[in-house]
Amino acid sequence: MAKRLKGVILAGGNGSRLYPLTKVTNKHLLPVYDKPMIFYPLETLKKMGCKDIMIVSGREHCGDILNLLGSGREMGLKLSYEIQDEAGGIAHALSLTERFVGVSNVAVCLGDNIFDDEIDTGDLEDFEGGARIFLKEVPDPERFGVAEVRKGNKCEVISIEEKPKKPKSHLCVTGLYVYDNTVFNYIKNLTPSDRGELEITDVNNFYVKDKLMSCHFLSSWWSDAGTFDSLLKASSLVANQKLCTCDNKKVRDDKWYIDQYNRNRTTTEQVTSIEQINK
Repeated sequence: MAKRLKGVILAGGNGSRLYPLTKVTNKHLLPVYDKPMIFYPLETLKKMGCKDIMIVSGREHCGDILNLLGSGREMGLKLSYEIQDEAGGIAHALSLTERFVGVSNVAVCLGDNIFDDEIDTGDLEDFEGGARIFLKEVPDPERFGVAEVRKGNKCEVISIEEKPKKPKSHLCVTGLYVYDNTVFNYIKNLTPSDRGELEITDVNNFYVKDKLMSCHFLSSWWSDAGTFDSLLKASSLVANQKLCTCDNKKVRDDKWYIDQYNRNRTTTEQVTSIEQINK
């Protein structure tokens, strides 16, 4: 990847699903095991080679983020801040960073997404433009944006559908994206969705339509932390990762997959092994 890579963390929203905790502070400052939530996307972007990162937040509690992170010098980063005055969707929040990104490529991470995978600069060596999404196989794809892909020398994304009733795959689109700077032109051509927001899935589908979308498959666990259940699960996953004495990484990955499968099932429907899921 020849162009410089800048980073953006989208940390807006009112965190209504975590109320009343979010009455006190921004949800991205809530603890996930032993660190504030926002530390995890910062670490993810840093490993990807981003040293210059902009954080987009809503007006309420934005001062708390600034007080915590400051200039970013203690983390070896250069941090900038932008305010999203009112909810307008993920793509709208990203559009506020156009001047910051300039002619660079940009890695975008949702502030409540936590990745176990060691995503680093090596995963982007072949990125020459367009866009790249990061996919994770899940047992309940209907809860997420779902990608249909054609595998070959390069992973070609055929379509992305948001929370489909009949998913075409089990590949969930996680909250991590890499774009070239033409992403802002795509955003300017968006029309608001039925809920009145500019949707990131619509941006991604512009890239898909123009055959400029590639993907990377995550091998280990991933979680958001935007609800009480997922916040607890994310903390448990991080704790297990740090405290587990087992060297077999597959054991942790299988446990994550089983936990996802059991999440919305009754006690009698739940399973204890990958083999039971694949029957």
